[in-house]
Amino acid sequence: MEYERILYEKVEPEIVKITMNRPEKRNAQDPLMFSEMTDAFIEADLDEEVRVIIFAGAGKDFSAGHDMSGQGHPAKEGTVMRKALDTELTGMEMRLKREDYVFLNQGINIRNVSKPTIAMVQGNCLAGGWLNASMCDLIMASEDAKFGDPVVRMTPAGVEILFHPYDVGFRKAKEMLWTGDPITAQEAKELGLVSKVVPREKLEEETLALAKRIALSPPVAVSLVKRSINFAQDEMGQRNAWQYHMLIHQLSHASDETRRWGEERAKAMQQGGLKEMLKERDSKFAQ
Repeated sequence: MEYERILYEKVEPEIVKITMNRPEKRNAQDPLMFSEMTDAFIEADLDEEVRVIIFAGAGKDFSAGHDMSGQGHPAKEGTVMRKALDTELTGMEMRLKREDYVFLNQGINIRNVSKPTIAMVQGNCLAGGWLNASMCDLIMASEDAKFGDPVVRMTPAGVEILFHPYDVGFRKAKEMLWTGDPITAQEAKELGLVSKVVPREKLEEETLALAKRIALSPPVAVSLVKRSINFAQDEMGQRNAWQYHMLIHQLSHASDETRRWGEERAKAMQQGGLKEMLKERDSKFAQ
């Protein structure tokens, strides 16, 4: 399959590397990238030769999250992602349905592919970028990696899937979401989010070594173990918590707080584009 926002390569016969390829925008995820990301994971999952999937971001950063510039490309014609994104908003119910398809289901699809997945994270891994890394089974991080979700600074109640407490624990998740402050790779390892922290120049080598080691195990047994552990998480309430948070996320969009922020955001974007908007969002937290 041909991709524009994604690099899809077999680095070994049994290992596929899927790379978000928009480094000039810090791999900000536009609708085209969302759509291609979903297709790439399905393509790798359906390839019987593939035993492990590595998920990466090109350039300095893993991903800055969802593209807020409004200048990204739409999903390809005829795709479910395009149909969902082109749907006109007619109230909270339609917004919820649309974001279920675009964000919740997209994340769950990555989580539930039958092959082991390893996120290879360097630089900033923020909001929607962290969400997608979190949907992978394991995370390898470079020493300069940072994980954060500053979305609450813009009034919505975090990104669309409440993965944070399962990654860093409930109290740390509250602190991170309430402040928007990121954590370092070493902190992430101590909290259990990251499997291993390595020097930047060793990240790809070490990630590939782990993928090769996993690929040595019988693939059916590995897939069944993954299915069983994911089921255990769902039985503990993870899937229901994600769906509930989608409702909370939509409720936050309907608040007066969000309406006021939308007005401030629009003014900042007119004055200086995305850079000015981020300055407006983050300036008081830099004190």
